[in-house]
Amino acid sequence: MHIEQFALERWFGEHEHDAEIMLAESGIRSLSSARFDTDPGGLGYVIPTDGDPELRARVSERYDRGAEEVLFTCGTQEANLLAFLALLGGGSHAVVVTPTYQSLYALPEAFAEVTRVGLNPPDWRLDPDAVADAIQPNTRLLVVNNPNNPTGKYHRQKTIEALYDLAADSDAHLLCDEVYRLLAEEPLPPVASMGPRGVSTTSLTKAHGLAGLRFGWLAGAPEVVDAARRWKDYTTISPSIFGQHVARQALAEEEAILAENRALARRNRERVGEFVAGHGVEWHEPVGVNAFPTIPEGFANARAFCWRAVEDESVVLAPGDAFGVDDRFRLGFGLPTEELTEGLSRIGAVARRR
Repeated sequence: MHIEQFALERWFGEHEHDAEIMLAESGIRSLSSARFDTDPGGLGYVIPTDGDPELRARVSERYDRGAEEVLFTCGTQEANLLAFLALLGGGSHAVVVTPTYQSLYALPEAFAEVTRVGLNPPDWRLDPDAVADAIQPNTRLLVVNNPNNPTGKYHRQKTIEALYDLAADSDAHLLCDEVYRLLAEEPLPPVASMGPRGVSTTSLTKAHGLAGLRFGWLAGAPEVVDAARRWKDYTTISPSIFGQHVARQALAEEEAILAENRALARRNRERVGEFVAGHGVEWHEPVGVNAFPTIPEGFANARAFCWRAVEDESVVLAPGDAFGVDDRFRLGFGLPTEELTEGLSRIGAVARRR
């Protein structure tokens, strides 16, 4: 078994702690802990270890499923890992839509064969026929991220339905990483609500501004969740009791939290649009809080531009080569508007200096 080095995390590890502005964070700004009761009482395991049944039942309602079809996890990263372990194995094959967050293809590649199907710039359109062409007799999983990270593309319901039908017709499953779904003004139905071949993974990290909780979940058919649960006994065993305690409160006021966060994303998207228009770069206007513009003229590639931004202006951006695209960079605009405005001013200065 071989796992590739996580390029984006290593880049962040080098630069994010010393830089003044983190303009590559891919979630909405963090909520203050003062908003919640942070005393969960005893700090033992969550019992049962897949999460409180009452809370799982509440979460399962958004998928038209039962509590036994939801498994609480340590963020979306663990949810994705458990899904891959549950659905893939020796001799199996997966199709992954790229560019995307590296773990969505690197983890399956560690223990299965993977075919990547690329989105088509500049509007990052996905061709379901290309996915169909990539399916093999041993394909067990199709993987998509919607809205997409890093491009911000939000695939239409018709496109996702086409992927679901391809999975069902191939005796496979469709896994959709939906961490940004609830930042959309009109979110599509989650994939796990589409039928027995749909698997949804998500967390309270990106859309809710609660990254530090490390609280997420996997939703799907009973046989998928049961297999994932067996693997979870060997990973984190139980979700964080603190995370579950605060998650319960956050979900109770979810409507208000999401309204605030969507308003912030909308306001900040306009600021980034002004930057794009004023610096001769191109983008596909995104859903969520990730922009994926082309690099300004005068730079050899995205890494060169991002290096100058962190060295000269103490601003961290995400180089596009971490997503397999070397002429673009990811810019996260979920942070407070004043900080975003300062960050854009600084990278604008880098662009002008070339």
